[in-house]
Amino acid sequence: MFFTSFGKYLLLLKSVFKKPEKASIYWKEIMHEMNSIGVGSLGLIAIISTFIGAVMTMQIAFQLVSDLIPNSIIGQINRDSSILELSPTISALVLAGKVGSSISSQIGSMRVTEQIDALEIMGINAPGYLILPKILAGVTMVPVLVILSIFLALSGGLVGGSLSGAVTASDYIMGITGDFNGYTVAVALVKAFVFGFVITSVAAYHGFYVKGGALEVGQASTQGVVVSCIMILATDYILTALML
Repeated sequence: MFFTSFGKYLLLLKSVFKKPEKASIYWKEIMHEMNSIGVGSLGLIAIISTFIGAVMTMQIAFQLVSDLIPNSIIGQINRDSSILELSPTISALVLAGKVGSSISSQIGSMRVTEQIDALEIMGINAPGYLILPKILAGVTMVPVLVILSIFLALSGGLVGGSLSGAVTASDYIMGITGDFNGYTVAVALVKAFVFGFVITSVAAYHGFYVKGGALEVGQASTQGVVVSCIMILATDYILTALML
């Protein structure tokens, strides 16, 4: 069953990346999807990242109670954790639920109402027209959201740590600016790029091959989110093992 589904997934991707019939139409769809995926998710990512950064700072301070460890290490640990793991992975899992379910239900509804069949009858490459703009928007906007998430997580750690008394602002800033390795940002962006592709393509696959009615569309949407989350965690492990 796995190999059958994986083969259908690869064949769908092959159809998705065919040469577009009219680039201007695809460009409009890409802009629309970038607005939907990126701008539409800003608020949710901002709230989650800010609170995660604040909570992580307080938890790190709670665990580092030794007088031999400088308080600046709190900011350093929060910085590296946010860049390498928390911001890319948690943002991707959140987007898999928000964006992935929307993509699956949208394409699935078009399938059960025979709109996709109508596109194919008119000679339009339905996978390319419906899925390619979503994938391109995903691999473009998810890294942007992850960069924003990192900034807000660090800012949230500064505010949360200062308000709770866990760490002073000067010690925290010293921690996040000292011994910074830019390679960690590159790792985070590579993860975000791959996660963006996984979220959009897996969700679109489950929506594109749905059969039945409204009930099956809902089931396909749920299944798409579950599989996307599993794939995100698996690729996160693989990328971490390869790049670190």
